[in-house]
Amino acid sequence: MRFTGTENYVATEDLNVAVNAAIALERPLLIKGEPGTGKTVLAIEVAKSLNMPLIEWHIKSTTKAVQGLYEYDAVSRLRDSQLGDARVQDVKNYIRRGKLWEAFTAPSKCVLLIDEIDKADIEFPNDLLQELDRMEFFVYETGETIKAQNRPIVIITSNNEKELPDAFLRRCFFHFIRFPDEDTMKAIIEVHFPAIKKRLVNNALTSFYEMRAVTGLKKKPSTSELLDWLKLLLVDDIDLEAVRQKDPNKLIPPLYGALLKNEQDVQLFERLAFLARREMRT
Repeated sequence: MRFTGTENYVATEDLNVAVNAAIALERPLLIKGEPGTGKTVLAIEVAKSLNMPLIEWHIKSTTKAVQGLYEYDAVSRLRDSQLGDARVQDVKNYIRRGKLWEAFTAPSKCVLLIDEIDKADIEFPNDLLQELDRMEFFVYETGETIKAQNRPIVIITSNNEKELPDAFLRRCFFHFIRFPDEDTMKAIIEVHFPAIKKRLVNNALTSFYEMRAVTGLKKKPSTSELLDWLKLLLVDDIDLEAVRQKDPNKLIPPLYGALLKNEQDVQLFERLAFLARREMRT
């Protein structure tokens, strides 16, 4: 049971090592990295590669840890008791299973994705310490203990919006996905666009990495945004030379809306174009 990447996901050697180490240690794998570097997709591809079902728990700012275990619908039970519904005799009818419960009771080993854990309250990771460590939890309303039948492979992603508690970090195997270098990026592009012309890729990547290197960018364009941009360039049949436009009046690349995602960064490139024009006059 080893992960070596898939035909749809280019995994670097250090990422493969991290995934397999977490599986061997039976520890949650905590993945950090820039948005758009394939953290969420990793869990999907690990499940495919190992032929396991995938259970996804996408975290929001309002998500509470107990929701991953179960939720007791006391309001519905009260309403049903007022209506004389016989279902109220069994409290289990009002227990809604969470994603951890699903993973713990799955008939076979599965992959559990806890996506963007840093979106939740700071106490969220601590509230899951025992459950993820012991792979069990207690249901107070029914008096039963839910214990993992097959210990799931847990993959947790974070965009580094909040610092995670030390006690939580101690229980995880950590890996930071570095931004792909040019060779790795070419391999990723080849997966998504196998028939793309090398000249377009080379010109697009030169422009892309130059944009990322600009000082003062509020949000650097990511891998997923590069793929969107290339798709648009192909659909609109943009001239190859237009991608590497040297005219300072056209410093911002064509279809830049796929790469630049806020007005501050657009204005930054407009100022750079203005400075370039002024230098040419002098």
